[in-house]
Amino acid sequence: MIFQESETVELKAVVVEDIKKEIVAFANCEGGKLYIGVQDDGTVLGLEDPDSVSLQVSNMVRDAIKPDLTMFLHYETLTVDGRKIVAVDIQQGTERPYYIAKKGLRPEGVYVRQGYSSVPATNTMIRQMIKETDGDHFEEMRSIEQNLTFEKARKEFADRNIKFGQIQMKTLGIMTQDGIYTNLGLLLSDQCVHTIKAAVFEGTNQNQFKDRKEFVGSLFQQLDDVYDFIDFRNQIHSSFEKLRRIDRRDYPEVAVREALLNLLIHREYSFRASTFISIYTDRIEFTSIGGLVNGVTLKDVTMGISVCRNVKLANVFYRLELIEAYGTGILKIMGAYKGTGLKPQIETSDNAFKIILPNLNAKTERKESYNTNSENSIEEEKVITLTKERGSVTRKDVEMLLNFRQTTCGRLLKQMVENGLIVQKGKGKNTHYCLPEE
Repeated sequence: MIFQESETVELKAVVVEDIKKEIVAFANCEGGKLYIGVQDDGTVLGLEDPDSVSLQVSNMVRDAIKPDLTMFLHYETLTVDGRKIVAVDIQQGTERPYYIAKKGLRPEGVYVRQGYSSVPATNTMIRQMIKETDGDHFEEMRSIEQNLTFEKARKEFADRNIKFGQIQMKTLGIMTQDGIYTNLGLLLSDQCVHTIKAAVFEGTNQNQFKDRKEFVGSLFQQLDDVYDFIDFRNQIHSSFEKLRRIDRRDYPEVAVREALLNLLIHREYSFRASTFISIYTDRIEFTSIGGLVNGVTLKDVTMGISVCRNVKLANVFYRLELIEAYGTGILKIMGAYKGTGLKPQIETSDNAFKIILPNLNAKTERKESYNTNSENSIEEEKVITLTKERGSVTRKDVEMLLNFRQTTCGRLLKQMVENGLIVQKGKGKNTHYCLPEE
């Protein structure tokens, strides 16, 4: 019997650590045979205890290679030229990609056969194997990144008194029954690779930027941060009907919340491009990657019919009471504008979905500020007026005055200090704000 290495044959004189990557490579490709007790040049050296060698390789495969590959290996002791060797027949596995457990589902842990050698697979190869094995449902596919943490997710679950252990993760689809994180797990992890980009423009076009920011982290973190970013700019304007004063925000908070949730839940995460939020003086545009799901029309969407692209992600948001029921988001957005004379717009293409919220106060005239040398926002005017009346204010006073979140009020006060409208005094719990001395 003549031995020669090829794409489907590997020769090893003894059991070494490299045997793991050879087995992984064969299992990820077309299969192959590993002969132990034979040198690279084909010389048969033989083994003193072939049964012990077979057991050693079997234990190595069971402990060091994931997913379980043991059922795809067959061991046989052969006698060649009076010497005993071990032949390991490796079949192509059905749960590719296989990888060395300590290295993870990354190129340094996933090997493929290339010519006479076993080489690290590229990220593209790994994704293709996952797609072929797991199907084309993104959130159910195994994540290439397995070194994940869930600090923000655990807080979200804990705040609602919902358990978030391995059992719950497997039930929700965050990890497989074998303990492998899925793409859904990646989306909810602190290492989420998908981002949201937001930009604020001066006027009604993109000629001049006022501010821009990219939001990263878990989708839960992005949801909170982006909402605060918009909320800070969602100003309150006042008008009068006879003696009655009416305060109205630029955008209904319900509409902003539902548009943002739609952006996260229905986006096509197979693409790495960021989603976008564009804030103009007369509107906000929420643009997500991925058009309508096949078979669903724009008319269906406006009627409340929803076919969810990311069912498991939507289920997590439902469990956390971030959404009430599938298909109600667009109806809530439309309902928030009822009786205002303005209507949200929806635009779609093959690869994008856009919700446009009109600014309810776009045509409202700005009131004259207490300071004739500058034009201040309505919120700033209210803070200045209250500070005049009381001599000083705290952040808590401003929260109650404006009915804003703590973080939003903190940013407003910081901005007013930087603009010289107020002066910060004290530290910690004793922090308060006064008008600058004239």
